[in-house]
Amino acid sequence: MQIGVFSVSDITQDPTTGRTPTEHERIKASVAIAKKVEEIGMDVYALGEHHNRPFFSSSPTTTLAYIAAQTERITLSTATTLITTNDPVKIAEDFAMLQHLSDGRVDLVLGRGNTAPVYPWFGKNIQDGIELAIENYSLLRKLWDEDTVNWSGKFRTPLQNFTSTPRPLDGVSPFVWHGSIRSPQIAEVAAYYGDGFFANNIFWPKEHYQQLISLYRERYEHYGHGKADQAIVGLGGQFFMRKNSQDAVREFRPYFDNAPVYGHGPSLEDFTSQTPLTVGSPQEVIEKTLTFREFFGDYQRQLFLIDHAGLPLKTVLEQLDLFGEEVLPVLRKEYAERTPAHIPAPPTHAGRVAARIAASGAAGEGAGAGIGQDTAAVPSPTEA
Repeated sequence: MQIGVFSVSDITQDPTTGRTPTEHERIKASVAIAKKVEEIGMDVYALGEHHNRPFFSSSPTTTLAYIAAQTERITLSTATTLITTNDPVKIAEDFAMLQHLSDGRVDLVLGRGNTAPVYPWFGKNIQDGIELAIENYSLLRKLWDEDTVNWSGKFRTPLQNFTSTPRPLDGVSPFVWHGSIRSPQIAEVAAYYGDGFFANNIFWPKEHYQQLISLYRERYEHYGHGKADQAIVGLGGQFFMRKNSQDAVREFRPYFDNAPVYGHGPSLEDFTSQTPLTVGSPQEVIEKTLTFREFFGDYQRQLFLIDHAGLPLKTVLEQLDLFGEEVLPVLRKEYAERTPAHIPAPPTHAGRVAARIAASGAAGEGAGAGIGQDTAAVPSPTEA
């Protein structure tokens, strides 16, 4: 299990002081948080992409490259890379470059984005969101998998004899997770390609995400990548901890009550009972996090949102220290003991390179395809 942190990159007023951090402060804070993630032994730091206020992360690959230069071990990812409004050529080039700079410590979560004004800023229409996501990802895969690409589609000018540079490190493209909170078509795309499916799992009741994850697992098996329980799943989560549960509730309540994403809605108590948000002691975070496997099956990545709603950097770093001391060791032990041997390990660059070498050897011996097979032999997700 990979355990880490993701950020949506919001710039929100601290309701307890009335102070709003500057863009500069939040950008530098993201670097400090990523370094703390590595320091305490977590595995992943992921950063979202936004092009509108009140968010700062318009260029996550730039930030992640800067973080890569100051870390050695953690995987650097995105909480969302907009497959709809970004040019697939630019995505292919940016993430291959980041892959080289980080020595393979990079993957990405692709998403449509749900901020309507952003689409026309990039010459797109939100009504085309699903079609854009499917077509753009098909092109992105070709750009990474084929040295010379000849392509034409509905939403972009054709490419003739085009080669994306640099080529993926060791001939293996960055691993892709497809993120969705409501679109079965995206779960279908993830299953078709044998990619990962990331369910953000922070705002809605578990039953909603169970439907999407179950669909993805069923279709993953349908396309021949492995059994349904071997599909590659990632989950989001949220927590706020103090040693004493009452202290955590008292301190977090003003942030919850005033947060743009859920403030002035359900009460803190209702929200924590209905969603994965945990506000309490380290033991409560452990207990609730371990229930995710009961609801969604075995999975490979657990990311937590902890730096939003105006929480100051000092508080976020305290949360991470407490997590590293009291929660992380227990989660690692429990996941190791509860995960069956046939469940795939989380995807890493080294593991994917080894699998590619093994698959090449098996192909040379006439062996059949298995997990991670070439998807050219199966119908497109729009035909299935």
